[in-house]
Amino acid sequence: MNNIESPIIVGLDIGTTKIAVIAGRKNDFGKLEILGFGRSDSNGVQHGQVLNIDCAMNAIHQALKNCVKSNPELEINEVYVGIAGHHIKSMQTRGDLVRQDSEVEIQRAEIEQLINNQKKSFIPPGDEIIEVIPQDYQIDNFKNIKDPIGYNGVKVGANFHIITGDRNAIKNIKRAIDRSSLITKDLVLQPLASACAVMSEIDMDAGVVILDIGGGTSDLAIFHEGILRHTAVIPFGGENITHDIRMGLGVLKGQAEALKVQFGSALANEANANAYITIPGLRGMPAKQISMKNLAEIIQARMEEILDLVCIELRKVGLDSRSLYGGLIITGGGAQLKHLIQLTEYRTGLNARIGLPNEHLAPNYHDELKLPNYSTCIGLILKGFNDYDIQVKKFQDTTVRLEVPKGPKAPKAPEAPPVVDTIPPVVEQPLPGKDKPIDRSKFWDKFKNRLIDIFADEEDKKI
Repeated sequence: MNNIESPIIVGLDIGTTKIAVIAGRKNDFGKLEILGFGRSDSNGVQHGQVLNIDCAMNAIHQALKNCVKSNPELEINEVYVGIAGHHIKSMQTRGDLVRQDSEVEIQRAEIEQLINNQKKSFIPPGDEIIEVIPQDYQIDNFKNIKDPIGYNGVKVGANFHIITGDRNAIKNIKRAIDRSSLITKDLVLQPLASACAVMSEIDMDAGVVILDIGGGTSDLAIFHEGILRHTAVIPFGGENITHDIRMGLGVLKGQAEALKVQFGSALANEANANAYITIPGLRGMPAKQISMKNLAEIIQARMEEILDLVCIELRKVGLDSRSLYGGLIITGGGAQLKHLIQLTEYRTGLNARIGLPNEHLAPNYHDELKLPNYSTCIGLILKGFNDYDIQVKKFQDTTVRLEVPKGPKAPKAPEAPPVVDTIPPVVEQPLPGKDKPIDRSKFWDKFKNRLIDIFADEEDKKI
């Protein structure tokens, strides 16, 4: 695929503290060339939910303006949007289907019927099923089957992971984007987008935990044996840490945020007990001395609470360090805290590292995109290219090739003698120490629902 054929995909991350817009296009090597990047302070969004549509719309407009400013030739009409928030929930269900003819191999239509039956599961009023994800199948007495198509059996069943969200909360996001004169290509769960950007295929098979620490929430996704086993939204994030600093040290919100970013540490033992930070006083009041040790103790207490909730979610699905060889990947803005890796490994017992989306980017990207803050946005662009590749493949499969008119037959050439020794084809192998990038088609194939299709009704067409 060359640059002429490759479209421009735009990801829009609506967060509690920031709104980011990134436009990218694939180059000849399959890497993302960043064509535009803009961000703005978020407004009208709390804990990942759009509460004030007008304020959110203005913040989106500012981010788009900054993105176009970085590349005046850029025209943005369609976006892939991330969705998160307290309203996102998950549950486990079990479904079975008794087959009409056990002698015939299981067909794709039967599996689709089994999945669609789970969409009738009872959920609280006002919620909507976002994703129905099959985890493992069972055919008669045979368990842990990943792909049942082609098997024989009387009954086929599966364990399912169902993700739900509040319909009005999702609708508010779409309304804010519609009023920004943008077309929503799809709404994508932020933990899945972040996972696609920072996780390798080896991580997915080995078992890994993705922890995206955002401003209002921390999103969790747990993969084991190539399957999404569990998702959760932890109702604490970077803003909670900022609030704790503000209340604990008696400073302004802007000062608390600056203290966290510039001097914050997740381990109080690593902070110098004799070091102090001087901040200016208010309206002629004397300057204030802030202890680095006290600052770190406040941050550590909140981070321990978040990590303890991660451990609780792991226990819910019966997984620990012995089964999650890939460890824990931390991404999002909160991943930049000093000494967070050490605290995470101590608190969870899992190997930990910072998740960066750099391996997907061409060398010309903006320096700020090196930060884990933009993992979700890069993942949204990757989702867009996966959708594009699927459309291209469908087009190629349905295109009828014109048959070349047959002329008079040429005399048959004598057959060449068989070649005994042939040179085997060269198979490209990953470099030593490099993880194989995740196959995005396999990754997104597990999540087939399009959230945007939920709103394809007459009521929303009138908005």
